[in-house]
Amino acid sequence: MAAKKVGALIKKARTDAGLTQEQLAKKVAGATATDIGKAERGEKELTLDQLKMIARVTGVTQKSLLDAAGPSYGKTSGTGSGAKTSSGAKTSSSSGSTMKLTAAEKKLVELYREADSDAKKAAIKALKGEGSEANELIKNLFGNAMTQMIKNATK
Repeated sequence: MAAKKVGALIKKARTDAGLTQEQLAKKVAGATATDIGKAERGEKELTLDQLKMIARVTGVTQKSLLDAAGPSYGKTSGTGSGAKTSSGAKTSSSSGSTMKLTAAEKKLVELYREADSDAKKAAIKALKGEGSEANELIKNLFGNAMTQMIKNATK
């Protein structure tokens, strides 16, 4: 049951990120496109570390995938490092730090999830500061308020 729920979340996260199963598999250690497909259909349980990588690559929270997985998910494949899956209280990244989002970061995630594939690519490029029009891209994608928040945060 948990595998089907996790699979649906993986598929949604992957498609929202504009990735094919093959593209996602290339970014997840030890996974093939076939593994991703089986996981999406609930036929295969990925490791908790693989779920964390999927979350990072697709921009969803690790907590959403780990909570859906439940306490017994991935037990035969390994438990990952630092995740609390039964209570969902904290989810740690591979560096061991707990990530909490500010209101501005939550808004960025919401806007990113609503954006189409081209806008997502442009947002990533802009946030990395790539290209001479990074601020203009941020302004076009997220509006003047977000541009001002980013300017204030970098002062």
